[in-house]
Amino acid sequence: MIDLTPHCDCGAITLTAKGRVISMFQCACENCQRVSGSGHSSVVLLQTEAVSVTGAMKSHARPADSGATFTRHFCPECGTTIYAESSRAPAFRILPVGLFSGQNGWFVPNQLIFNRSHRAWDLIADHLPRHERYRDAPP
Repeated sequence: MIDLTPHCDCGAITLTAKGRVISMFQCACENCQRVSGSGHSSVVLLQTEAVSVTGAMKSHARPADSGATFTRHFCPECGTTIYAESSRAPAFRILPVGLFSGQNGWFVPNQLIFNRSHRAWDLIADHLPRHERYRDAPP
């Protein structure tokens, strides 16, 4: 459970995240690499109703490898990603852990997705399960 109120870099947007964290993971897809400027992004998944935002955001939607539409919402002033969402999982919001800077000691990733595009120089804990694309569906 979290109850946190982070803000973007310039302070124009405040997000409230209050509820049970559904998942904590790292994503090495090429889009996350591009947006994060690193080899992966570290994110948490919360239910849509656990997230509220104050302030005007801009968004960018793009087709994802899955065929879904992936949309990032960000501050139009400083560019900080506030959250993302996928049309394949509309009940959830994807929040970057960096948004909670200074308040994210609770983050413990449980998997790496898109291992197929993971770069060897980007060190990820060896014990994390790795999935070539999205998390493998249970049998």
